[in-house]
Amino acid sequence: MCEYCDMIGDKPKAVVLLSGGLDSVTALAIAREQGYEPCALTFRYGQRHAVEIEAATRIVEAMHVHDHKIVDIDLTVFGGSALTADIPVPKNQESSGIPITYVPARNTVFLSFALAYAEVLGAYDIFVGVNAIDYSGYPDCRPAYIEAFETMANLATRSTVEGTAKLRIHAPLIEMSKADIIREGTRLGVDYGLTTSCYDPDSEGRACGECDACRLRLKGFREAGLPDPGRYAKSANRAVA
Repeated sequence: MCEYCDMIGDKPKAVVLLSGGLDSVTALAIAREQGYEPCALTFRYGQRHAVEIEAATRIVEAMHVHDHKIVDIDLTVFGGSALTADIPVPKNQESSGIPITYVPARNTVFLSFALAYAEVLGAYDIFVGVNAIDYSGYPDCRPAYIEAFETMANLATRSTVEGTAKLRIHAPLIEMSKADIIREGTRLGVDYGLTTSCYDPDSEGRACGECDACRLRLKGFREAGLPDPGRYAKSANRAVA
């Protein structure tokens, strides 16, 4: 008897892109609340903040996600981002336009892998934690992009072409503020102490408190009226203007 099969029963599977950060774990919790059995997909793509892979592993263990794949791809061969090339991560700066931490076509690459995995699983739902409010400078976090990818996905797989089912890209956080995301995750019992958001953590994996991702996270917790349980370096500036 398969104990895991009994546990999931007739729940439909959904592929969830899980970076190990605050947004993706909230999307995972939402997928589960909506009745899906999450199949988590994490990428080791050459990012300088690879500590997020350890965070993703902690999350799936704590949340009892039984299907977690870590996929190796190398976006450093292209570079073009402070996360995949020898470019300093900006600290304590207000970003304008598309920030240097944008990784060219990253969400398109990730969603393409998720689409392939969903097709193998017989799943028709993909969850991604993109957000257009706090990350409006990222072109691949906009509603128009998600809608366009979903349209493409329904032209690209056997089941959708044969008319078996329609594939959906779920972006439940896309119009939420960071504070709203934190409140929703807290309602769902997410342990944000397991997550990491920093683009430039120290050698022990502690957050810098000064990059865009840290500042957005700290601001979100402050506005949500909740303490941030994340690990920060002793020298980190945790005050957000």
